[in-house]
Amino acid sequence: MAYLDNIRTFVRVYELGSMSAAGRDLRISPAVTSSRISQLEEHLSVRLFQRNTRSLTPTEHGRAFYEGACNILETVNTAEAQVVNITENPKGALFVAAPLGVGRRLIAPQVPDFLAQYPEVKVRLRLTDRKVDLTTEGLDLAFFLGLPEDSNLRIRKIADVARVLCASPAYIQRRGNPPNGDALVAHGHECLNLRFPGATEFNWPLKTPEGVKKFRVTGRYESDDGDVLTDWALGGHGIVMKPIFEVSEHIVGGHLVPVAVNSPPEPIQMACLFTHRKQQDPKTRLFMDFIIERIGEVVRKTGLQEEIA
Repeated sequence: MAYLDNIRTFVRVYELGSMSAAGRDLRISPAVTSSRISQLEEHLSVRLFQRNTRSLTPTEHGRAFYEGACNILETVNTAEAQVVNITENPKGALFVAAPLGVGRRLIAPQVPDFLAQYPEVKVRLRLTDRKVDLTTEGLDLAFFLGLPEDSNLRIRKIADVARVLCASPAYIQRRGNPPNGDALVAHGHECLNLRFPGATEFNWPLKTPEGVKKFRVTGRYESDDGDVLTDWALGGHGIVMKPIFEVSEHIVGGHLVPVAVNSPPEPIQMACLFTHRKQQDPKTRLFMDFIIERIGEVVRKTGLQEEIA
């Protein structure tokens, strides 16, 4: 097992580009991480990384060994799954990312039931509205809203999520309720925008009689936290575009009111993102199946979405 541990460590160092990051990911000390790489290099009689005080770069030998190392680990995982009934008794840590709203309202409430069913699994849930990189951040899977940029990853669609434009009664009393997207832009309404790295403008895709049209909106309020935008909307500071499941309780309670109802937002895709290797991991597959089934139950009870995978 020591040789396999060395290979696992090498793969994580290669993917994360850092001894310390790989050590944190594997829950081992930097000294153990460095020792395992040194043992592997001694066994192979080659240097796998060029090291200096500021960087760590794979050598030609390291790049050549990486693909084979991944194949070795995948073969071992597959063989273990065939010998041991790992699907019934999965083990180990599962690293999951999700947007704040999706994670808090749809994913996190289901985790205790999943862990009760699979007591030897640990779930590490990371909630963020920024875009994540599965490989460099050591994630097994990520739930997301929208369209992914990395076509090399696997996608499992969950649903087309309905969205709504809404604002507080106080804002509507002060600024009015625009009937459609044209009025929204023409009257200079304060729009609350979710900020992503590199975003220079904000375009809201709204349905019109001519089809979906992108309306360039402006506003003084921006945040990379979707729940902050909801709080600002509740405070009367502007109009927000949100998945219905994130604001339905506020709408039912009268604290937020739908606006521009003649130009409703285009639905947004909710899906899981994962690598091919992670798809072979039983606990990853079980968690996806479990969460998607539970999300389906929420949807059927609330009628917030129409399409479920």
